[in-house]
Amino acid sequence: MSVELDRIDQKILRLLQADGRMANAEIAERVGTSAATCHRRIQRLFADGFVRAVRALIDPTRVGRGTLVFVGVVLDRSTPESFSEFEAAVRAIPVLLDCHLVAGDFDYMLKIRVSDMADFNRLHSATLIGLPGVRQTRTFFVMKEVIDNAPLDL
Repeated sequence: MSVELDRIDQKILRLLQADGRMANAEIAERVGTSAATCHRRIQRLFADGFVRAVRALIDPTRVGRGTLVFVGVVLDRSTPESFSEFEAAVRAIPVLLDCHLVAGDFDYMLKIRVSDMADFNRLHSATLIGLPGVRQTRTFFVMKEVIDNAPLDL
């Protein structure tokens, strides 16, 4: 279902992206509506699936996950069953941030946060190469995060 967002809805979404903890009264003031109207709009944006969640952005270095790694994965078969098995298995990896089915040289691209290279090496040998259907992996260690988790341009 495609729902058209008006100018006020777009402003609300931009404000929530910038600060998910912003008070309803402040959002209402910034978008030029009453607090009650703003609250109804925000509830509708959640109910209609425009906002999936509100969460804190944790500094990964402060919690011992300062190393960012991308892993390209090639499966041995390109069947719906092999994709399903792989996807079910990667959901159980706690340090996995993202998993995307991609076009190109890989079947999947994984985004992983670990403490350091040795931590990744343990994960790779104990978990990643044993995932169902994995034929090959290619690892990319991030040297500098230029843009990470940027808000959507609305």
